[in-house]
Amino acid sequence: MPRIELNTLINIDDIDVVFDLIRSIDLHKISTKNSKEEAIAGKTFGLISLNETVTWRAKHLGFTQKLTSIITDCSAPTFFADEMVKGAFKSFRHEHYLEKQQNKVMLKDFFEYQSPLGVLGKLADFLFLKKYMKNFLVERNKVIRDYAESQKWKSILKR
Repeated sequence: MPRIELNTLINIDDIDVVFDLIRSIDLHKISTKNSKEEAIAGKTFGLISLNETVTWRAKHLGFTQKLTSIITDCSAPTFFADEMVKGAFKSFRHEHYLEKQQNKVMLKDFFEYQSPLGVLGKLADFLFLKKYMKNFLVERNKVIRDYAESQKWKSILKR
């Protein structure tokens, strides 16, 4: 089962801001503009929380797809996880860990997935899918970091 691990250091002292940006449906839409992700069912705006679902429609790898995920674990402001309920993967789990490091926040992502189609899925992982997913998550974290560090988070989070 492929596993992607990312560490993103964010230059902000407020761990709650980063935690909320990660859970923000609105920021997710901004961070995935290349795949034109739209929340079409479940939680479609604001902050997603434990046991809530969201269904996304997006274009990935040339195909329009739908994916539904649910927040399965949450311990604010240091951890939450989402898992696929329905979609193109056989399964996935995305864990988000946050920790204060002096006056910064370290965001650690662990994304584990299983491709469908048996051997063909494993070949796709090797040839392109793991790299595609890593680039997708890196880009998303860049947007999270940009919004957190530049105070743009205030346009997303209502505090």
